Amino acid sequence: MRLRNVTPDDLDAYIRMRCDPVMMADLGGPQPPEGMEAKVRRDAEQAASDLAWIKMIVPDPATPDVVAGTVTLWSHDTPDGPVSEIGWMVLPEHQGRSLGTRAVRTLLAQARDADRWGPIHAYPATGNAASNGICRSAGFHFVSETDVPFGGQIFRTNHWRINPRTDLT
Repeated sequence: MRLRNVTPDDLDAYIRMRCDPVMMADLGGPQPPEGMEAKVRRDAEQAASDLAWIKMIVPDPATPDVVAGTVTLWSHDTPDGPVSEIGWMVLPEHQGRSLGTRAVRTLLAQARDADRWGPIHAYPATGNAASNGICRSAGFHFVSETDVPFGGQIFRTNHWRINPRTDLT
């Protein structure tokens, strides 16, 4: 497995992830496909300028055009101050093969090695067993259940936190 920056060529993967009702069930439902070209272009620009780490998960480097999903690390403001957050999506045909866990661990190790981002937070839906399992497996510490706004809605999530500098071995 390897991670690479998102590019505008990843439009199909974005549509498959973000416009699918099952993939977006914990995030308020599918997004309209009409906005995906602009979304992937903005994400590619952010990744290229190193404002956020928006990575495509490539399961087999021998077939670089096949992507399994995304793992993203970015910073944003909250009422309590700036927060670094990580999130991921893995396409159904690639789920259950530990690719999400490996991608999260890889990006956390890169954050540690770059001494960037500080403590990193994750907010999977309380009912998303797979994503909460990734948090446990990757070494995150459970903080609390919390409500998180996303896409104009409020979601009940588990708040997880890790400091790559001190929590990764």
